[in-house]
Amino acid sequence: MKTPTSDDLLQNILTRDPRYAAEAYAFVRSGLDYTVRCLEKPRHVSGQELLAGIREFALAEFGPMAKTVLNSWGITRTEDFGEIVFNMVEIGLLGRTDKDSREDFANGYDFEEAFRKPFLPSGKPCSGQ
Repeated sequence: MKTPTSDDLLQNILTRDPRYAAEAYAFVRSGLDYTVRCLEKPRHVSGQELLAGIREFALAEFGPMAKTVLNSWGITRTEDFGEIVFNMVEIGLLGRTDKDSREDFANGYDFEEAFRKPFLPSGKPCSGQ
């Protein structure tokens, strides 16, 4: 019997749960890697830490288009990141501790505030005028 690849496992997730695009899973995995790299030394990260890291990563990767890109993949709230993480946990692509739960991703931040507000004009006139 052939050992399934990560692509095989991802296809299994997409078949079972079509809410999110394949790119969403790759992004969350990259967001986790980004978050771990930002730590002083590698360790398990909490759901809240992952949400913060994913936010920073999305802003760095997509700038003012972050919310639009995430929405196009089916991600519209922080709970969606939790669903993606736990879909990956359930098939062995990610690990977890007994303390980790989907609820760790509940009400993490408002997408409008997190992904649009950093790019809105300040409303202050240019100092050069």
